[in-house]
Order: sequence, then C-alpha cells, then structure tokens
Amino acid sequence: MNAHHKFDYDIAAQVGQLHEDGIIGLKGAFSPEWADGMREDMMTAFWSAIQRPGGAVGRGPRRWYVEIHPQDFRGFVDLVTHPWVVDVCRNVLGPDYQIVEIGLDVPFQGAKYQPWHRDFPSPVDTYRDRKITSLAFNLTGVDVTEDMGPFEIASGTQYDDGRDWKHEMFPDKALWGRFQDRATRKFPRRGDISCRSALTVHRGTEHQSPIARPVMVLGVDAPGAGHAELHDMMVTKDWHDALPEIAKKHLICRVVEELVPITQKHDIEGLVMGADPT
Repeated sequence: MNAHHKFDYDIAAQVGQLHEDGIIGLKGAFSPEWADGMREDMMTAFWSAIQRPGGAVGRGPRRWYVEIHPQDFRGFVDLVTHPWVVDVCRNVLGPDYQIVEIGLDVPFQGAKYQPWHRDFPSPVDTYRDRKITSLAFNLTGVDVTEDMGPFEIASGTQYDDGRDWKHEMFPDKALWGRFQDRATRKFPRRGDISCRSALTVHRGTEHQSPIARPVMVLGVDAPGAGHAELHDMMVTKDWHDALPEIAKKHLICRVVEELVPITQKHDIEGLVMGADPT
C-alpha cells in the first residue's frame, strides 16, 4: 500500500481551524492508487450489503450508508496509523481516543439534496463548553466534480445548540438561510483526507453524474462520548493479533472467531433522510 512519508502541517493551526470552521483536511495524504484500492473495497462492500436485509441504510433517494468490518478495507491500518490522523485524534480527543466506526456513504446518479443536518444530537460538552468529543474522517473514492453531488458544509456550526431541532439533528427550514450563507462545497481528490466534527451542519447535494461517489467514513470518539455502543465492529482474532500496537490500543471492537455481516441500526435519521427535502 502506501508508506507514510513526512507531511508538512502545523497541528496547532489545524486544531485551531477545526474549532473555528468545524472541518479541516490534508491533501495528498495517500496516493491516488491507494484510494483506487479503497474504492474497490467500498463498492465490493456496498454490493454485498445492498443484497442483505438491513445491510444498508437509506440516506435519501439513491444514497446509502453501509457500516463495514475493519478488515473489509485493506487500507484500514494505513488509515488509522496515518501520522496526521493520529495527531488530530490525540490533540482534539485526547490520548485515549476510541476508533468506533468504519463505513461508507455512496450517492449514485439521481441522489437529491439532503436536508441540512448533523449526524447526531449535540452533547452539552459541545453546545455549552465548545468541546469537540467526536470526529469523522472522510476519504473520497473518486476525484469529485461539480456534477457528483459534492458534500456541502456550513462552517462554524458545530457549536449550534440544536436542542429544538427535529430529533435535535434537523434544523427547521426557516433556519436554512444561515447554513446556506456559511456553506462551502468540497471537491476532494483521491488520496485527500478531511476531518470534521459530525455536529458541523452539512448535506449531500444533487448527484447528476453517472459515476457514483463513494466516501469512506472513520468515526473516532473521546472516551465517554458514547457512540461505540451504536456500532458493532468486529474483527477476527488473527487479524487483531497482527495489528500494530497503536491500532490495537484505540480500536473499540469485538474479537470473534468468525465475522458476521453487520445489520445496520435503522435510526431516525435513516427515516427522515428518505423524505425529499425540496
């Protein structure tokens, strides 16, 4: 795969920007070829999941989310040991950060605008104390173009209270102007990594290209953030034994004799996303 080379970034500036904007990125973290392998693994996992009841969660028309096992993704260890990923996790979430989720989001041609949303209700730590307790790392499987439903994010909205939003995740349409005003569209290329607070308000946009836009999602928590119990990551014993120490230390998962396909937990979000938000 991809040997990590020296990356030039200022971690203090990155952490500052994350607190300011709710999102940061590292361009060229991996080679395009590495990302092509990741895309193959994502599409293999998607086609397998979509054939199983409960294998994929709808996130709106022609858009799905699939949670996978770490070992279904050949680049998993490369990703969780990447120096930038480790640095960001340590500096934002603390030395005992927990890797709680790996999955993929795939919009296809015909996917619509999603409603503006965050991924889960904001904890008091964040809306009151302005502390970020969970992160989502995203890696694109394709070079994103305007017609591929680029991800749109409203910078600086990770601290919005949101307790009076629908399910504490979906702001009322009357409030959308604020998010529109702060919105930036992201056009990552293969090999780039972005990192955001999952509470920064965002949405997928209309996807007109015949090319699907799979995105790998790595979810990481500070201890006590509470998302580990929503996921059921499992790995086989031999795979777990072979992990580098740093991956073993932070990966929250069950060690099993045999992997069982994941049944997605159909949350409220899955249902709300099915509604056309025009």
